[in-house]
Amino acid sequence: MALARLFANKAALVAPRADAVNHEGGAAYAYAPEERLAQLAMTGTLGDGAYAAAEAQLVDLLDAARGCDPLFVARAAVHARKAGAMKDAPALLTAYLTVAEPDLAVRVFGRTIDNARMLRSFVQILRSGQVGRRSLGTRPRWLVRQWLEQASTGQLLRAATGTAPSLADIVRMVHPAPATPERRAFYGWLIGKPYDQAALPPEIAGFEAWKRDPARPLPHVPFEWLTAHPLTREQWGTIALERMGWQALRMNLNTLARQGAFDVPGVVQGVAARLADADAIASARVLPYQLMVAMNEVGEGVPLAVQAALEQALEVALGHVPVLAGQLVVCPDVSGSMHWPVTGWRKGATSKVRCIDVAALVSAALLRANRKARVLPFAETVKPVWLRSGARLAVNTAKLAAQGGGGTNVSAPLARLNRHGARVDTVVIVSDNQSWLDPARHGASATMAEWARLKARNPAARLICIDIAPYGTSPVQSGADILNIGGFTDAVFDTMARFAQGQARSRVEIIDEVEI
Repeated sequence: MALARLFANKAALVAPRADAVNHEGGAAYAYAPEERLAQLAMTGTLGDGAYAAAEAQLVDLLDAARGCDPLFVARAAVHARKAGAMKDAPALLTAYLTVAEPDLAVRVFGRTIDNARMLRSFVQILRSGQVGRRSLGTRPRWLVRQWLEQASTGQLLRAATGTAPSLADIVRMVHPAPATPERRAFYGWLIGKPYDQAALPPEIAGFEAWKRDPARPLPHVPFEWLTAHPLTREQWGTIALERMGWQALRMNLNTLARQGAFDVPGVVQGVAARLADADAIASARVLPYQLMVAMNEVGEGVPLAVQAALEQALEVALGHVPVLAGQLVVCPDVSGSMHWPVTGWRKGATSKVRCIDVAALVSAALLRANRKARVLPFAETVKPVWLRSGARLAVNTAKLAAQGGGGTNVSAPLARLNRHGARVDTVVIVSDNQSWLDPARHGASATMAEWARLKARNPAARLICIDIAPYGTSPVQSGADILNIGGFTDAVFDTMARFAQGQARSRVEIIDEVEI
């Protein structure tokens, strides 16, 4: 008689054979070169992750770029910056193009290097030698010089905040040609050379005058310039209401409390109104988990009205989460690795947002929009957690995030559904996808085998895997009924809705539509 395990399950034969192993040795499916670059570009923060160090991520991203047509690399860089609000990956890919295809670098530069922080990152990457050069070179130097010469005074003022390299360092490198006496004076002031004080931009002239007499009204310069000097609580209140952008306001609530800004009449009401303003939230491209973290980080000194405004802002940010028709099952990974920072670990710049926070937020948000959805948190096995669809988003998120710990078995929730003979239309798995406790080590991954069994019972079912961390493999293979999504942004909800409705568009297909 034939060996039983080879022929015991017809469904397992339908599932494709795994062609890779993940970082923990589990059976997995490697992404095609374009899929891999798309995922890394949308999730690669070049920080240490639970399974791979920052150096490995850098090598992976550059290897993925080398395996793709430079035109696709250019499109991926633009997509990652514009649709994903990514920073390091678009800067790295743009720098790579200066070596691989300089003409394309020129065409995408203005769309990826769109602010001072991106400019500094681009210059830093080029000088590091990681893309094959240690100096700017003729064309990159021209691009940077053009950026400086075309920048407005306001852009240059914002660019003058930050180091490694500083704007002064960059000016010394590329020697931009000042087109006006004002710009010549600004460059002189910036790099410590003699300049015509009468020709200084009004903002800098006002800043210099304020430094001599701090009793004067606050000058219109980046607020970071002001906070480097002693300030009264009234001045801090003015900064909160008039100088900080929305994101800066969100991140500095505890600082404002320490400095006494909320004791100034009108500041509490003004800050709360700014935080809850729907137009400002949209303009700042606020991600829901940023608001969740802000709510968790506020100290006791932050007034309740301001904390309530943060929660209102979170509801606004999630107000357009779509309904996924039919029977929806959401499966957040709550294993130990999910407690790693979502952007990886980086000294002095580690995000307090964990992968598990993102998974919990996606689950709670989908449950809010799809009140009959089932939520099956998992680690080694499915965890017994019950969420109320009508509960505040923060309550459900905290309840899921508290379940963390243990190994990873991505197939566990699918196995549970199969044991119970569940009828489902859409399954959403939110994980770092490094499954290693599955029983499968050869042939199809356990997740693919369980999905094949579920499909035999639910032929129209669709599976969506949101891969939070950029590790290059997935426990399931992309197909007409399986969508692998790399990273998490607000756009993920709409992507899921389109796929669940049969409008299958992978990240690669979306990137291919980017015009260069």
